[in-house]
Order: sequence, then C-alpha cells, then structure tokens
Amino acid sequence: MLSRVAITVFTTTAATAGSRASVLNLRTRAFLPQPASSHSPPPNSSSVQLDTLRVLEWDKLCHSVSSFATTSLGRDASKAQLWSLDQTYDDSMRLLAETNAAVEIQNHGGCSLDFSSINPLLVKSAVQHVRRLQPVEGAEALAIVGLLQLVENLQFNLRASIKEDSDWYRRFMPLTEVILKLVVNRSLIKSIQQIVDEDGSVKDSASPGLRRARDQVRSLEAKLFQLMDALIRKEKEEALSLEVSNINGRWCLQSQADQNLSIQGLLLSSVPGVGSIVEPLVAVPLNDELQQARASVARAEDEVLLCLTKKIECEIDDVETLVTSVVKLDVINARALYSLTFGGSCPDLILPLGSNGSHTAEVLVSGDNAPMESPIVRRDWSVFLPKAYHPLLVQQHHQNLKEAKKNLSYANIEIRRMKLEGGKMYRREEKDFDLSSLQMEVAKLEEARPVPVDIFIASKTRVLVITGPNTGGKTICLKTVGLAAMMAKSGLYVLSSEPARIPCFDFIFADIGDEQSLSQSLSTFSGHLKQINNIRSHATCQSLVLLDEVGAGTNPLEGAALGMALLESFAETGVFLTIATTHHGELKTLKYSNTSFENACMEFDEVNFKPTYKILWGIPGRSNAINIAERLGLPETVVHTARELYGTSSAEINEVIVDMERFKQEYQTSINKGRHYLMLSKELHEKLLAAREYILQHRSNLRHKKMQEISNAAAMARSILHNKVRQIRSSVTGSRQPLKSKDPSQALNSDRRIATGANKQLISSGVAPCTEERSTKLPCVGDTVHVSSLGKKATVLRVDRSNQEIVVQSGNMKLKLKLDSI
Repeated sequence: MLSRVAITVFTTTAATAGSRASVLNLRTRAFLPQPASSHSPPPNSSSVQLDTLRVLEWDKLCHSVSSFATTSLGRDASKAQLWSLDQTYDDSMRLLAETNAAVEIQNHGGCSLDFSSINPLLVKSAVQHVRRLQPVEGAEALAIVGLLQLVENLQFNLRASIKEDSDWYRRFMPLTEVILKLVVNRSLIKSIQQIVDEDGSVKDSASPGLRRARDQVRSLEAKLFQLMDALIRKEKEEALSLEVSNINGRWCLQSQADQNLSIQGLLLSSVPGVGSIVEPLVAVPLNDELQQARASVARAEDEVLLCLTKKIECEIDDVETLVTSVVKLDVINARALYSLTFGGSCPDLILPLGSNGSHTAEVLVSGDNAPMESPIVRRDWSVFLPKAYHPLLVQQHHQNLKEAKKNLSYANIEIRRMKLEGGKMYRREEKDFDLSSLQMEVAKLEEARPVPVDIFIASKTRVLVITGPNTGGKTICLKTVGLAAMMAKSGLYVLSSEPARIPCFDFIFADIGDEQSLSQSLSTFSGHLKQINNIRSHATCQSLVLLDEVGAGTNPLEGAALGMALLESFAETGVFLTIATTHHGELKTLKYSNTSFENACMEFDEVNFKPTYKILWGIPGRSNAINIAERLGLPETVVHTARELYGTSSAEINEVIVDMERFKQEYQTSINKGRHYLMLSKELHEKLLAAREYILQHRSNLRHKKMQEISNAAAMARSILHNKVRQIRSSVTGSRQPLKSKDPSQALNSDRRIATGANKQLISSGVAPCTEERSTKLPCVGDTVHVSSLGKKATVLRVDRSNQEIVVQSGNMKLKLKLDSI
C-alpha cells in the first residue's frame, strides 16, 4: 500500500506578514491610549449632575448617537462630546450649525461623509511611530493612503456640488471651510503605493537589496522542498505517513502516531500517541542559511520602511490634521444621521437671561437652516415643544419594528426557498413560520407608535406643577423636557414635529425615583430631600430643575406642606424653570396665589380606564381613585363611606375641576373648529383668487379671439371688394369702343354715362362706389381731359397703362401727368 504523503509549505512573505501583524497589534496597544468607557462621567461633575444623567438615562442616548459614527475613533469622540455638558451658548450654536450643514450634505446626496473605508486608529498609530522615529508598518502606510484618497474624493465631490449650484457653498457652512482647507499630498500617495502592496507587504521592487534577499529565500525554500520531498519518497517504501512542518521557520518532518523514523536528524519534539518532529541533518545547513536570508529580508524591509517613514515625517503635521478633522466630521455626521433617522427638527436655542437679568434673550439659529417663526407666536413661550417624543422610547420602537420586519422578511425568503426546493412539503413548513402572526406583529408595532406630548411653558412661568394618575405619563414628560434640553445643548435635533424653542440651560438637575429606572438609590423620603437640597445649592438662574413626586414618601399633610415650601423657594431664588409632578392637591392651589406658577394635568380616559398621555394645560388634575373604585364594582357602601371620609370640600373641589376640564375641552374644541373653519376660509379664498384669475384670463382670451375674428373678416371683405372692383373695371374697359369722338363734350358725357352705369352696378352688387374709381379710368389718345392743376382742358397724346400716366397738350405746352390729377 502507498502511504499518505502531505507536504505543508509556508512562504516567506506570509510568515513575515503574520509576524509583522502581531508586532503591529502589540505596538498599537502600547502606544495608543485606551478609549474611555461609554459611561464615563464628564470631568469636574458633581454627584447631583451624575445622578441627573443617570435618571435621565443619558448614557443610552449617547450610545445610540455614537452608533451612527462610522469609525471607532469617531464613536469614542462622539461619546466624549455628548458627555461634556459644559458647553456655552456659543458652543451649542456652533454644534447646531455643524449638524445643520451635515444634514444639508446628507440631503444633497452628492457628497458623502461615510468614513467606514478608512482606519483612523492605524493612522494614529503611524503618526505616533513617525513621531518616535520608528519605522511605520505597511498596514499603517496603507491606512494613510486611504485617508488621503478619501479626503481628496470628498473635496472633489464638494467642489462639484458647489460648481453645480454656488448656493451649496453657504448651505454647507461651516463644514465647507473645514473640508476645503485640508491639504492632500499626492506625491506621498504615490510614494507609499510604490513601496507597499495592497495587502500591506513591502514590494520586491522597493529596493534591489530586498529583491535579492527574497530571491535567495525563495531559492532556499525550493531546495528544501526538493530535499523534503526526496526524504519522504525514500521513507515511503516503509509505508510511513509523513508531513512537512515549519517550526520557527525551520523545515522539519513530522511523523504520525508512534511510528519511528529512520531518518537521521535532530529530534525537536516527541509526544506519545501524536508523533515526533525531526529536523533532518541534511536540512540543517539549508535551514541555517534560510534563517540568515530571512533576517536579511527583514533588515531590507526595515530600511525601506524607514526611508518611507522619513518621507511621511515631512507631511506628518498635515496627516495628523487630516485624521483629526476626519474624526470630527465623523462625529458631526453621527449627530446628523441620528437626527434624520428619528425625525428630529432643529431647535431655536435661546439664552435664558439677558445681560440685565430679564428674560429677554431672543437669539435664534442663524442661516438658511434656521427654522421660520411658527404661526403661533413662539416668543410668548420659554419652552415650546410641539408633539415632542421621548428619544429612548422612539429608539426602542424603531428597533422593535426593524426586528419584526427583519423576521418577516426572513420568513418570506425561507418560504420562497422551500417552495423552490421542497416541492409539496413547503406547506407544512410554511405553518412553522406563522406568517400571519409576524404580519400582525409588524402591523401592531406600526400602529402602536410612541405618543407625543405638547409642552408649552409661558415666559412668565417659573414653576410648572403637573398632576395626574399613576402611569399617566408625568415622569415621561419630565424626562422628555430634560433630554430635549440636553440634546439641543449638545448640537442634536430635538424629536418634535416642529422646530422647538428651548433655552440653553447651564445645568439640568433631576430628582426622579420612579420604578422604571435601573437604579433607585434615592427612593426613600430622606434620599429625596438630600437630593433636592443638593439641587438647591447648585441651581442657578439659568438652570432647569425636574422634580418627580415632590413631597411624597411621608405623611400627606406634611409632605404637601413641604412640597409647597420647596416649590415656592425655587420660584423665589430665581431658578429659571422648575417642573414638578405631584399627587398632593394642595400644590394645585399655588397658581391662584402666585403668578409664577402654572398647572397642568395628564388626561385620563375614565370610560376605558386608561391614560391618554396628553397634557391638559391650565387646569389641575383631580383624584380618580374613588370613581375608578366605583366603576370597578367596589360595594356601594364602601364607596359612600370613602366619599364621606374624603370630605365634602374635596368633592366640591373635584366638581370645580370637572367643570374646568369640561370648559377646557369645550374651549379646545372651539379652537379646533375655529382653526378648521379658518383653514376652510383660506382654501375658499385661494379658490376664489384662482377663479378670478381664470375669469380674467378667459375674458382676455375671448377679447383676443374676437379681435382676431374681426380682423380676419375685415381682411376677407377687403379681398372680396378688390375682386369685385377688378371685375367691374374689366367689364367697363371691354364694353368701350376705341373710336375717337368728334365732339369732346359728347365723349365726356359718354364717359359719365359709363361711370354712372358702373356705379349703379357696384351699388347693385353691394359695393359702394368711390371717387378714386372715377379718377383712375383710362382715357384714350385724342380724348379731351380737364387738368385740375391748370384749370384748363388738354388733349391726350399718349397713354402709359403700366405706370398709370398720360401725356397731354394744352396750347403749346405738353405735360406728363398721373391719372389721378385729371
């Protein structure tokens, strides 16, 4: 039997590339700083700020935004930028302007800010190697080439867009200046491409010494291959199974199982049940020479890469600027993609306070990207969030819907595949996918979208008290306002249906201890008081304070009194805006004694016993516990006793609240009807204007058509008249006899009779005679005519019919006259 022979050959280039890749990874880990954690707190932040970020779940939003970055450095930089919440108003305006420009670039489509094709981490590593005068790796040099080519393509596409329409230059600002100012060295790209191959290895043509060294390595490997093949063929007679192995770059023979080798050599390894590895003695000199040749290759490669490093060193500042700018553009593009994906709108960011301490700042986002003023006068509101969504709820719904559609698509693909492959068996397998349930899930998710809230807080309001039932959406409202303020400050779009108007708060503080949060370290009454006390010590006249269930966790009377005192203190100390939720009815009355307070409540559907998640403004919420208990079938005696214990005054207050809710709903209904009728009147007005324009245009067309018809009729009448005149002239001329009359007066009378007959014929044919026809009648030679210019009679000597002229003689004088002058 023939033995199984297996020869394993490792080429020099592959081994070298693998070793250099491992060295590159070690160098990268050694030189580059480790990325910060995604949940790293901002520097110099207090514990109350960290608690606010925790309860608002800002880390989840930061992770969501950074996921739109296309590079690893971009994701880390995006998280760092979002966690840095110490931006000034100017910083926030600059961030929003950058986001606007990136959104315009995305909408244009001609330019792309996708940097997934490059590796800025390798470029950073190359920069650090050059700074330390260490040879760059081939992969690092290729990363520099990719960076330079990407920036060059980006500049080309940007210039093409601007050339197409010069207005894009302004609309892409301030990113236009950042991109066009980048310096790309084409000679550096060519230098690297001449030395480094596409796989990151150094080319043989990089230097003559490298080519000679690699040729020597290939020659030695060929000799070793022939030697090992000969040894295996010799051992083949003994039916041994041998393999060629490469141990630390040396060619050896490996036997299987416990078979002994008759080849003389150095035993490198012997494991019972596995086999042994032997380096034949005849191969030792060649292996030693091969090791020296490989070392020569490594030295030659290092020399080439060192020369390349010196070339890169001349441009290292520009390369470092490029990678920094690309990472910055990646961060900006991540903000823009997040805002576009979830349907955000650019906010009108305002200063909470003017220089004189009054609430007068009205500075909006500048440029064409700034939203226009809404039909509702937004200057009357300090916070204007129409149909605002909680970003994390929108993100979760988006992910669930995407996953459901993905499952449905996968099921459809599998069913189609089984129809083609499985024949009649696909029907049973189709039921396993349950397409109907997947389709229902997708339809259900599309209908069950997050409910937006309308948040309109007047400029004079300093404290907003929101009441309502449990699970009614009060906490979501607090978090929506807090996250919207932080997003606008960080350069993100706010998830609202219209451009939002929101102040640029210096700090945002929150005390939210709901059970939906991952951490509930401040769930006790003492913990709440400690947190609120820290908030009071850090809050300023430009801060936003969010308090959930203020005064809860203790005796209702004491909690209500303490809550009223806390809210009044926030209003008196000058905090720009405080939003608090509560169940204490006493806090609802603060509005009627202090104009800085405002009430709002979460609407509750008492018919279906579920919240609508809508805010009713201007009225406090009322207690629904006893009514709900009655509707749920609690014994009437228990309900009656509860109402008596609750008190008559509380019942009367609830009745007042019910009336206020009814009036509020009727008022809102009237407003909606008024808007509807206003819309209809606008549509009718537009239709009337269109009808008026149509009538004017139609009248103009009719007038033009009528004038055209009159002109055509007049032209036709003139044509008929001329034809009739020519016919009459022809008939009159043909009926005359060319005989010379002896009596001139008799000839003249004859002409008059002929002319009178012609006139009568013209009248009978419907054509009015004219004097011009009488004056243009051609006389004959010898006729006597009367010359009006001389006042005398003359005799016709010659008649020129073509020119309508005659020659006459009067006495001794001859004259050449026109027919119309006789």
